[in-house]
Amino acid sequence: MENFARLLKESWTLVEEHRERLSGHFYARLFLLDPELRKLFPVQMNGQGDRILEAIVTATQTVGDPESFDEYLRALGRDHRKYHVSAEHYATMGVALLDALRSTAGDGWNLEYDQAWREAYAGISERMLAGAEADENPPYWHAEVLTHERHGPDTAVLTVRALQDPLPWRAGQYVSVEVPRYHPRVWRTYSVANAPNEENVLEFHVRTPPGAAGWVSGALVRRTKPGDLLRVAAPMGSMTLDPESTRDVLCVAGGVGLAPIKALVEELTRVNRTRWVHVFYGARRPDELYGLPGLEDLVASHPWLSVTPACSEDPDFGGELGDVSEVVTRYGPWTTHDCYVSGSAAMVRATLRALAADDVPPDHIRYDTFGNL
Repeated sequence: MENFARLLKESWTLVEEHRERLSGHFYARLFLLDPELRKLFPVQMNGQGDRILEAIVTATQTVGDPESFDEYLRALGRDHRKYHVSAEHYATMGVALLDALRSTAGDGWNLEYDQAWREAYAGISERMLAGAEADENPPYWHAEVLTHERHGPDTAVLTVRALQDPLPWRAGQYVSVEVPRYHPRVWRTYSVANAPNEENVLEFHVRTPPGAAGWVSGALVRRTKPGDLLRVAAPMGSMTLDPESTRDVLCVAGGVGLAPIKALVEELTRVNRTRWVHVFYGARRPDELYGLPGLEDLVASHPWLSVTPACSEDPDFGGELGDVSEVVTRYGPWTTHDCYVSGSAAMVRATLRALAADDVPPDHIRYDTFGNL
């Protein structure tokens, strides 16, 4: 296993800096092998290749951890049912992937690398197919938008109701969302911002960059309204509560990274009796702390919960000043806590560094990020 993992990581260095070329070759080869596959992908392919490559690379880089490797791939297989991918499609993608790797790597590629990727992809597709076949849920749920609230020009909080069978998720997980009216076959992941409920209602917090043309986030923030229909795919993610833990809890959220943190706190309001829960919630300016009133309502009725807001660009803010990752270090220590971190890639990186400096055991930390770490 060690040699196998080494070959995969070593060979990836030959193509890592040429992902765009790798992606272009992969899709060109894929659609040449099976032109019908083109119908499964969005009209505009921008970004789609990176997500698929990221999934494959993540899988190949975790072969040294069989348990998480298996869990990740089975969940990925369940999620990919939304694309109507079949066993034959997986085989075709394998041929296209190997061809793209060989072409992009050039003279540095060898037979050992080729065999390692062939075996890795066989294991990947086998587990993904097993996960898809074992899932008795639909490939995706149709969901009606119930409410839509704007918070400034670029952020929205919306609730949707899944219209089919109950959609099973755990607090802290995320789902893929499609807005078929505006961007068919384009999916993006969003954390669910509430704990599971009998009404089948999910809450999402969505932010789109200022002035951005849109795609899914832009459509959800600026164009979606109550009554619209979305599609929601199978839940994924492991930033969930440990039911066996009795440790106190630290939650660190930046911007719309509040979503899964809010869901975890909601879940704790139902089951917690003995654990102190500390939430640090940061943004650049006070008006971006859109979720603070809701958190303060929870604090008023749950004495074990505390919330510390922070702003990094407003010296007149009445709470903590600075990046939330820095603010966390002023409290603690956190070595005996279960830690949950959610936000932008930069914010998550900085917070993970702060927790590591505080000697928090890595297996006590779970995180979720929008962006590549």
